[in-house]
Amino acid sequence: MAAGPDIVALGEPLYEFSEIRGQPRQYLQGFGGDTMNAAIAAARQGAAVAYVTRLGDDEFGRQFLDLWRDEGMDVSGVGIDREAPTAVYFIHYGAQGHVFSYLRGGSAASRMRADQLPFEMISSARFFHTSAISQAISASACDTVFAAIETARAAGVAVAYDSNLRLRLWPLPRAKAVITATAALADYFLPSLDDVKILCGLERPDAIVDWCHRLGARHVALKLGPDGVLASDGHSRRRIPGHAVNCVDATGAGDCFAGSFLACLASGADFWDAARYGNAAAALATTGFGAVAPLPRPAAVQALLALESGHSTR
Repeated sequence: MAAGPDIVALGEPLYEFSEIRGQPRQYLQGFGGDTMNAAIAAARQGAAVAYVTRLGDDEFGRQFLDLWRDEGMDVSGVGIDREAPTAVYFIHYGAQGHVFSYLRGGSAASRMRADQLPFEMISSARFFHTSAISQAISASACDTVFAAIETARAAGVAVAYDSNLRLRLWPLPRAKAVITATAALADYFLPSLDDVKILCGLERPDAIVDWCHRLGARHVALKLGPDGVLASDGHSRRRIPGHAVNCVDATGAGDCFAGSFLACLASGADFWDAARYGNAAAALATTGFGAVAPLPRPAAVQALLALESGHSTR
């Protein structure tokens, strides 16, 4: 039997319309969606990646398929829903920064069902990645995520989970119940500091990592934004500092961390080196606009890591 993909990611893609600054009501078209961003980030690092979702039978859906094929991703796990559209969102730049507006209710991705999963693909992967957004978009999507995780765990596939908390999608009590239950199943839990503060009510990063491990997460990479990452394997932990880069747009940086981290693990790196690699890739992802366009290639990540290493020896 042929080897499966390094990484299977599951989630919701959204077609993006981003307002051009200084040109109101004029928009650039693009692509978004947290696990999709992570999947592309991983593919750009050289991992064999498959994406699992549903798209509408529309122009936006066809553009996503073209994008993923251009990135070298396996799209055999993508279903086409002829009765529902591909989700869309708009980015407007207001006085308080980004303002997001979503048209995702009843989208094709929100109609995912567990019986539609590509079970053999998931079972043959090395890593399975998903997020809380994938669970929040509908009850059936949430059931689908849990079924995919159960399939992965039964086959010995490592599970990576991002807590991306979007309270516009579901109330905090349900979000907390689902996220904590899913984190308990994760080999790699990848929360961001702002999200997990809301979930656990704690402030100190070390206390938050302890809380994550108490849930049952085996490895934790707590994303600290410009301050880097606090990584823990349950026995020891290391603070990986952020990188000084020209940050212009942090959209998708956490997703870039997830995908680049998993790609590095898939290449044979250990947890600590993968966390460093993902941290550097995420920093580079903030140096351009949009979620997908600035996702870096390996040469750029390695150059930033080499620069860090050079500074650390002085």
